Amino acid sequence: MEVPRVAVSVDLVILTVRASQLSALVWRRRAEPHLGRWALPGGFIRLDEDLPATAARVLGERAGLPHAAVHLEQLQTYGYPDRDPRQRVVSVAYLGLAPDLPAPDHPRMSWQPVGSLTELAFDHLRILQDGVERARAKLEYTTLGAAFCRDTFTVAELRRVYEIVWGTPLDPRNFHRKVTGAERFLVETGSASSSGGRPAQLYRRGDTDVLHPPMLRPRQRQACEPVRQSPGGPVAAGDDARERPWFGAVPGRYIAETAAGEQTSSAREDNDVHADATIPTDT
Repeated sequence: MEVPRVAVSVDLVILTVRASQLSALVWRRRAEPHLGRWALPGGFIRLDEDLPATAARVLGERAGLPHAAVHLEQLQTYGYPDRDPRQRVVSVAYLGLAPDLPAPDHPRMSWQPVGSLTELAFDHLRILQDGVERARAKLEYTTLGAAFCRDTFTVAELRRVYEIVWGTPLDPRNFHRKVTGAERFLVETGSASSSGGRPAQLYRRGDTDVLHPPMLRPRQRQACEPVRQSPGGPVAAGDDARERPWFGAVPGRYIAETAAGEQTSSAREDNDVHADATIPTDT
């Protein structure tokens, strides 16, 4: 019996928060198929490599982040027959999360807002959407939200991460109460921020990976539904809120009104209480 030849690649969904938007690292293809389209960074596994080793290599060589502190975890495997028109390719996708990362050195690599990526090469849009949903879900029951923050951060900075990733505003006081009350999630550093205004307490990530109690993300209610309060504390909609754009409909988009008022609310909240990519090759 002849064994069919199947190529195995690793593709990376690398997410970070840039300019108050959830952004993904993509690169512009320079060959067919899908010439000129954005694609996720990826590469083919070598015969002497394990999957995590390939992911680390692609992160350094293709994504240009060899020394970045990126949280990497396996996302999903994609293997339907027609995903690549050139040959049968099975892709193992990894999700990477990190604080604000530098601009890529390679001219074809770019950070793009997730909401603007409506067309990608191959099945990369589906992979990206799965990665974003995984990130949103994990913020509910793990402490992974702090992976988007620097080593020390304020509660307001952490809240903005949740708002950007979830795509919905959160009540500052309720959020402060939830995250500071969660077991071993945040640890006080004993110092405060000095970025202007009243100093805000600085925290670092604790030694647990599980968020207890969990913090469920609020869902957008329909016009006929009553206001439902979730542990994360959604902002109750007033009469004027029906005209305000919910950026849950546009993934990664941060509401302008929230960003405009963040300095005042932040201070109040915190004081209240596929190939070797050394020479890039298209995958």
